Amino acid sequence: MGETVRVAGHLQDYRALGGVAFALLRDRSGLVQVTLKKGVTPPALFELLEGVPRESVLRVDGTVAANPRARVGAEVLPDRIEVLSRAEVPLPLGVVDKVHADLDTRFNHRVLDLRKPEVQALVGLRAALLDGFRETFRELGFVEVETPKILRQGAEGGATMFPVDYFGTRAYLAQSPQLYKQMLMATDLEQVFEIGPAFRAEPSDTQRHLTEFTSIDAEMAYLEGPEDLWRMVERLVSGSLRVARRRLQEEGSPLAGSVPEPSPPFPRVPFSQAAELLGRVPGSDSFEADFQTEDEKRLGEILPARFGNDFYFLTEFPTAIKRGTFYAMRQDDHPDRTNYFDLDFRGQEMLSGGQREHRLPILEAQIREAGLSPESFGAYLEAFRYGMPPHGGFALGLDRLAARIAGIANIREVRLFPRDRYRLEP
Repeated sequence: MGETVRVAGHLQDYRALGGVAFALLRDRSGLVQVTLKKGVTPPALFELLEGVPRESVLRVDGTVAANPRARVGAEVLPDRIEVLSRAEVPLPLGVVDKVHADLDTRFNHRVLDLRKPEVQALVGLRAALLDGFRETFRELGFVEVETPKILRQGAEGGATMFPVDYFGTRAYLAQSPQLYKQMLMATDLEQVFEIGPAFRAEPSDTQRHLTEFTSIDAEMAYLEGPEDLWRMVERLVSGSLRVARRRLQEEGSPLAGSVPEPSPPFPRVPFSQAAELLGRVPGSDSFEADFQTEDEKRLGEILPARFGNDFYFLTEFPTAIKRGTFYAMRQDDHPDRTNYFDLDFRGQEMLSGGQREHRLPILEAQIREAGLSPESFGAYLEAFRYGMPPHGGFALGLDRLAARIAGIANIREVRLFPRDRYRLEP
């Protein structure tokens, strides 16, 4: 109190009530009240603020004074106010007005939308999750890497990839760092992770798919079986969420209490058992069909109630489903099953992965079985020719996890500038 300060931000509101006026300035840290009083504040400042539109940018020099009725128990009594940038009127989108706006309107004017406190909370949640995953990966002994995002060949061919002209040669935007992180298992790095963009040219119009999203990928060598991966995922997810929750609590985020505190071990539910719980008949054509959105939702009602845990693994995916995933290891004693799994959270897939096939002859045979040519994967397969340890890994969608934690139905809301099949700007 009594100190001279300089504050700046967007003008959220201005109210003049006879001999006193209040201006609310907003920045990332919150709101500050600037109070103008007749007989104390220079008259020119009243005149100045009368004509300034909301959301204009102001800089204020003044003195801090106690005011128990102000939001933070204090206010700034201005000596000088400068308009740094005047907002145009009318605003195409309200920032704090309680007026509904559809998603298209919000995304068309995304910069204004991102000023909303509830939207900024989602940005903070993503940042806290990223902090949590990076910190936990490092604690678990992983090395962060960056793999190319312009590729000659995709992990499963080019059917769902965006082609680009690479100096006259056809190339593709990466749909996954899959092949590169496997190659790195032959380099003695042993445990790597990557957090980066991925691109899928799937014409999906659902609330849970994007054409550009953030993927959290990991790969680890010297596996003895998929159980090694499950235990690592449990440690990673529980540790990352613990860090994220702490960060948000320190920042006073309204979403801190939404971050779950999972309790490992997570239940392991074989695919066949989950299929039976859905009412599928063993031996029928539908029994080994992949789970769809409604199936996941139904399992999200059954399994948490049965096991008391919102996180659960679906394991031993059938080979019939993963045949196109040519690097998926099949069980030696049950070749109709793979060592692949999903981690679901409240009825939605968050993470998928499994043990990879590291034996070159089998890998090449599975590439041919998937209808692809081993000759197209020369650099990838070279890594397997000179000593490749048993390995496996997983990938988690950051956007999907953030949306699920925040209770947001449409994944686009947790992206700064979302991309889907219809939106390329802003």
